[in-house]
Amino acid sequence: MPRRERALARRTSRDIRSESRLDVLHALLAAGEASRSDLARVTGLSTATVATVMGDLLSGGIVSEVRTESGGIGRPATTLRLNGDRGRVVGVDVAETYVRATVFDAALAELGAAEVATDEHRGGTDYIIDAVVRALETALERVGAAREDVLGVGVSLPGGMQRSASVSVVVPNEIWHHLDRLRERIGLPVVVDNPLKAIATAELWFGEGRRHSSMITVNLGTGVGAGIVLEGKVLRGAQNTAGEWGHSLLALGGRRCRCGRQGCVEAYVGVAGIQRTLAEIDPGHPLAAEPMQREFIEALPAALEAPTPDRAVAETIERTARYLGASIADLVAIINPEMITLTGWTAWALGDHLVPAVRRWVREESPGDSAADLAIQVSSVRKGSVTAGADTMPVAVGIATIALERFLSDVGLLTTKVPTAL
Repeated sequence: MPRRERALARRTSRDIRSESRLDVLHALLAAGEASRSDLARVTGLSTATVATVMGDLLSGGIVSEVRTESGGIGRPATTLRLNGDRGRVVGVDVAETYVRATVFDAALAELGAAEVATDEHRGGTDYIIDAVVRALETALERVGAAREDVLGVGVSLPGGMQRSASVSVVVPNEIWHHLDRLRERIGLPVVVDNPLKAIATAELWFGEGRRHSSMITVNLGTGVGAGIVLEGKVLRGAQNTAGEWGHSLLALGGRRCRCGRQGCVEAYVGVAGIQRTLAEIDPGHPLAAEPMQREFIEALPAALEAPTPDRAVAETIERTARYLGASIADLVAIINPEMITLTGWTAWALGDHLVPAVRRWVREESPGDSAADLAIQVSSVRKGSVTAGADTMPVAVGIATIALERFLSDVGLLTTKVPTAL
């Protein structure tokens, strides 16, 4: 079927039923425990539809009945919850300097994690695959999970935007050309996606996506990007590269970006860009020569909050807020979201200092009144706020959720195939 015909194909009753299952799962995950009538009220579905959906989920072992409560009048209500004992799901976050595997139960509660440090200057597919396998096996061992308990493994891989071999390539990039080797070494059901889709999924299931149908999650770290949710669905694009906003143009003929272009957003609001801004303001500033990115970012709040605030750092944050605000205003003009959240370790460290100025610049730079009612805040999906585990990260929980969605698709509970790379 031609692409346009596929795009215009009518939804079937099976698709509608699949969407209802997803709505109920989202609502049940948000509530923890709920009755059928509670779920009907929250989702807007009829009680008959919820009852049918619950029958499917119960028979698949995805949901379990917890207890029966009597209100004194009418039939007793049965409380339900996601069945965490259905199996285990693993989210693997492959970053420039580490590989972290986090094990979740089937209700997406964190059980444990393991991290393997990697050298950001060392390349090679086998090097990264070895780190992924070590992190995965260590995490499963720590929580006492057997491989046969694993419903799926989600692997988040950054990269894919470099233009030529002459440009410095991020360590994990090469793996995209050898996903078959990654799958063979893991030896379990695997999905692969990029961090932008993972953070958008995490926000959709656990954060502001439960209250807003169109929103953007801006990820700030070594690289920057945007996870986009439109009308309740993660925007992927024709080749699954939607959201590479960090490589859109901020300044014509501006700073050289690691992707090979000049003037990209990342060259100004990525960690290296922020450090370069400080060096431009005060070339002799000690933090301008800090070789470790995390240490550099973590030192900035202390410099701002000192009894005598560091003026160069304050000016750096103000300029960064303007760069970020102007760049987000472009997203507002194109997407017109209800909500924007900031995530990533730069946002967590600098959010209190960045967000007020970013809000101001977004409203000033956005066309017309498109940002008048726009809410901007640091994402609530961050360390310790998603599950009981203290080390949960948005990428890990997001990619694990994508793996769970793939499992539900494979067993016939969702009709839409998850369009990930693997």
